[in-house]
Amino acid sequence: MKGFPDLPPIWLVGFMALAWVLARFVPLYEARDALVSVLGMAMGVVGVVLIFWAAYWFWKKKTTIEPHHTPGTLIVEGPYTVSRNPIYLGMVFILTGQVLWMGALSPILLPPALLLILTRRFARPEEAALRAAFGAEAQRYLAETRRWL
Repeated sequence: MKGFPDLPPIWLVGFMALAWVLARFVPLYEARDALVSVLGMAMGVVGVVLIFWAAYWFWKKKTTIEPHHTPGTLIVEGPYTVSRNPIYLGMVFILTGQVLWMGALSPILLPPALLLILTRRFARPEEAALRAAFGAEAQRYLAETRRWL
């Protein structure tokens, strides 16, 4: 859709809505287990914390957080020492947490699908932009730090 903002949070909300629809109307199998629900809630909380922690570094370094904009700074501190994409990882944690919390089998493939979309539409182009903007420094960071975990 032309003019529709292609942003990761919109993809996350769409996948969360799809997970809810699948769990509600086509659950395939339901297993309401308290431990799994608590694990799901914990994953969601970890995802939110990870997103805010990573976003803090964008604010601290005074660079854009927009995925389609040219980076002004190469961030290699905080959560970026462990993952090149902690915000996207947090989004996958949130969706995975929701799927576990709902306890239905039907949306189980949505977190890997979101991971694939985030990789292809955002992570890879961002890595190319980092290489273009920061050259050897970015190449070294990309070689030393995993994309996800």
